[in-house]
Amino acid sequence: MSDTYTHKQVAAYMAQQLEIRQGLYQEEVVYEIESKFGPEFVYINNNGNPAIDRKVLKEFRQLTPNAVWERGDRLWRKREGYDESSSRTQD
Repeated sequence: MSDTYTHKQVAAYMAQQLEIRQGLYQEEVVYEIESKFGPEFVYINNNGNPAIDRKVLKEFRQLTPNAVWERGDRLWRKREGYDESSSRTQD
């Protein structure tokens, strides 16, 4: 790609998409990130699944303190009243 992006810019895109959508599915957003920002921000994890660079996820967590990761559905969503306030991950 001719443009150079930062991890923070990719994370900001994810945060923006979370505001627009009800949930942000990892598998969908991985391909969006690769297409819009380049392959350096994604990888295939040990389980063979497409994943987002850890530096991007660190920035995303800082930008979205009210986001929750749902393991079962593999998506981020906004925190609901029934979520544990101390946890960023739900089963």
